[in-house]
Amino acid sequence: MGKGYNKKNKYKKIIRVQEEYMKYINSGYTTIYIYKNFIYPQFLISKATFYNYLAVPAQRDLKRIEKKKDDEEESKD
Repeated sequence: MGKGYNKKNKYKKIIRVQEEYMKYINSGYTTIYIYKNFIYPQFLISKATFYNYLAVPAQRDLKRIEKKKDDEEESKD
């Protein structure tokens, strides 16, 4: 039986939040406006979590996890 939660899925969610944020930030909206009107209704995360997600280098970390997984699979062969 597999796990229901892992870092890979968390980073994918963070990337989705960051992409949603980037769609609106260049339109002149404030960060809090984007959170209240676009992020919270879709993702149901707190403001503190939202700010933490914006600070995470999720794409870089996700690539590291995938590379590590690929390296482990190659070493098994």
